Amino acid sequence: MVAFGSVVGALLPFGLRRLNFDPAVCSTPFVATLVDVSGLIIYFSVAQVVLRGALL
Repeated sequence: MVAFGSVVGALLPFGLRRLNFDPAVCSTPFVATLVDVSGLIIYFSVAQVVLRGALL
């Protein structure tokens, strides 16, 4: 999760600069949103595996 956020946070300003947006203003909300969404997906995927009894 941390590695994903770091990679996106490092690459996103380059893409935003290419689209003529200010990377300092735009990158923080995008990185926070992507990390939160990916964290929820991982959390619910693990919960689904546990509730199905695959780990028991």
